[in-house]
Amino acid sequence: MMDDRKGELGSTFESWLDEEGLREEVATAAVKAVIAARLADEMKTKGLTKTAMAARMKTSRAQLDRLLDPDRPGVTLDTIQRAAEVLGRRVRLELV
Repeated sequence: MMDDRKGELGSTFESWLDEEGLREEVATAAVKAVIAARLADEMKTKGLTKTAMAARMKTSRAQLDRLLDPDRPGVTLDTIQRAAEVLGRRVRLELV
């Protein structure tokens, strides 16, 4: 959707997200995708397989698969924190 205003593509897209009621859904999906990618990258860097990672987290491989799947938003903060700890990282949340 484009309008005749020049230089306002970003604000037009954000306005469209608001009009469609999609802003929160899109933001949530983006955050989940970033978390999943960062965890997968750290696992690769440390040479951890999914099976080994799940064992260290004391969870199932299926739960880890849900955590690493960017299209599955329903993961708990506890699960994210446990994954971060296993990888020697920490979770930092910020309300803006």
